[in-house]
Amino acid sequence: MKQALNGKRVAILAAAGFEESELSVPRAALQKEGVEVHVVTPDGKGIKAWAETDWGDTYEADKALADVNESDYHALVLPGGLFNPDELRTNDEALSFVKAFFQAGKPVAAICHAPWILINAGVVEGRRMTSVPSVAQDLLNAGAEWVDEPVVVDSGLVTSRTPKDLDAFNAKLLEELQEGRHSGQHA
Repeated sequence: MKQALNGKRVAILAAAGFEESELSVPRAALQKEGVEVHVVTPDGKGIKAWAETDWGDTYEADKALADVNESDYHALVLPGGLFNPDELRTNDEALSFVKAFFQAGKPVAAICHAPWILINAGVVEGRRMTSVPSVAQDLLNAGAEWVDEPVVVDSGLVTSRTPKDLDAFNAKLLEELQEGRHSGQHA
């Protein structure tokens, strides 16, 4: 697969309080396949991880949200955690960035609480998705079909529940990145 993914670029959009493994594990899986990965943060500064029960490491940002565009990337990854998606779902610049990937039909992968961002971006209605169980009702209220499965793919949108689903999440993310644009995606 490495050959097919060389030259691909993926943005991981995150803010402080992201679940550490939900950024570090997909980033490592992408980089292992030759994908260039940029950690994008609202202000371009480093962000502190949440590591399951306490604060984790600080991750340096590669880019500030104001300096990137959907056209710079082939796919978008949204890690979960509680604080990170809660901040990003009220950030208009972040919501516009996310929406642009859907409008372009590019793969988007969201895990855990990250579907909160997708709800506020207005891109979940009519989609089959999963998430951490506490976000299920929010997705249902926004018009999505929620299912309790390790990973769900719906026209280029990859969703998973928790860090224990990262292997399945990464496999589908790589598969969707290799497939590229999905014309059936709703914006």
